[in-house]
Amino acid sequence: MPEPLFSLRGVVKRFQGQEALNIARLDFAAGQITAVEGPNGAGKTTLLQILALLLAPDQGRLLYGGQELPHAGAQLTARRREITLVAQQAYLFDASVQRNVAYGLRLRGMRREERAQRAAAALAQVGLAGFGPRRARRLSGGEMQRVALARALALKPRVLLLDEPFANLDTESAAVFERVIAGLPAEGCTVILVSHAREQARRLAQRVVVLENGRLAA
Repeated sequence: MPEPLFSLRGVVKRFQGQEALNIARLDFAAGQITAVEGPNGAGKTTLLQILALLLAPDQGRLLYGGQELPHAGAQLTARRREITLVAQQAYLFDASVQRNVAYGLRLRGMRREERAQRAAAALAQVGLAGFGPRRARRLSGGEMQRVALARALALKPRVLLLDEPFANLDTESAAVFERVIAGLPAEGCTVILVSHAREQARRLAQRVVVLENGRLAA
């Protein structure tokens, strides 16, 4: 197995006293697509939120690139910029597609010309070239999800986390998602996806992790 990019060691997360996640050890290799499977309530979303550095574990260690991450501070903020989470339901601003895709780039202080170039390239990558001037909330559901994916791709993340990326997608959009995801490791991006679409996930992934009741299945 290649050198791990992410490593969880003794990670436990509880909500209202109930254990939602208990991972003795879990490694995610750099440059791989890993699918996480399991029934509802298995801890998949909690795992993604911890990997996105949005949720701190109650105990245990999270290592990134071989270095232990703190639960707060400048180092954590810097790492968050390398990790992007695409949620199951896309939230788009009531603005143009281009403004939605370029939003994260603007927050990072990127110049307008470069933002426009990156946004246009990301939209082309998801099959929405020329959609920049359109109103994002007037698109179809599948197109909105593709805009959300383009917004993530424009940031050129080192790690892309996908929560149910194939849920409620039309056939065309699902094919676009598969094509884009499959090509990301060649661009140096590590992909971790949670999906109930087992056939699609297993077709894409080099590794499958199964969670049951917050723990790794044997």
